[in-house]
Amino acid sequence: MAVPALKDNAAVASEIKKIDDANLFDMGSVDRSDLGKPETLRNKILTWVLAERYDRAIEELKDFLDAPSDYPDFKGKVTRYIHHGIDLIYAIKAKRGFPGINSLTRAKQQELREKFKEHFKELQYILKTIEKVQTDLRIADARSTIYVVRALCAASLGIIILAFWLDIVHGLAQTSVIVFDDAFGRLANWLVELVGL
Repeated sequence: MAVPALKDNAAVASEIKKIDDANLFDMGSVDRSDLGKPETLRNKILTWVLAERYDRAIEELKDFLDAPSDYPDFKGKVTRYIHHGIDLIYAIKAKRGFPGINSLTRAKQQELREKFKEHFKELQYILKTIEKVQTDLRIADARSTIYVVRALCAASLGIIILAFWLDIVHGLAQTSVIVFDDAFGRLANWLVELVGL
């Protein structure tokens, strides 16, 4: 009967180590708002990293980089961030899948956990930076559109003012000169008759 008791103790000890290993890299303290809005790149990548689906996260980053963009400068601005993000995912994968982690001292395990958290925070920062680049390009595009619309409005207003000016100068002005000339001639004739010359 003593042997089954040892087997049970070994199984319990094995289960405790599995729980400790799972808790070693537990990111339960991650605020869900730090993951970004659902359906954003940041949310997808960080969720897959937390779920230990590293290959899917890397594939998504590569697909994001290869996807066509509405902005010509976009790929040039985010390529280095994407590559750095992929490197960080590999580093996180290496930290979580470190062979013989159970044989390490608690201090070394804690050091691995801290490095994992650092890499995860840096990955969050990189993905936020990519989102900022997207937002900045979208704002710059909107601003240039606003400038074009304003320029078209100013040009239209200038053409309308010029048309009124030309109409006044060539139409109303000439008519006004004729009317004033005729009125002045009548006034002069009336004065001459009044004086009796």
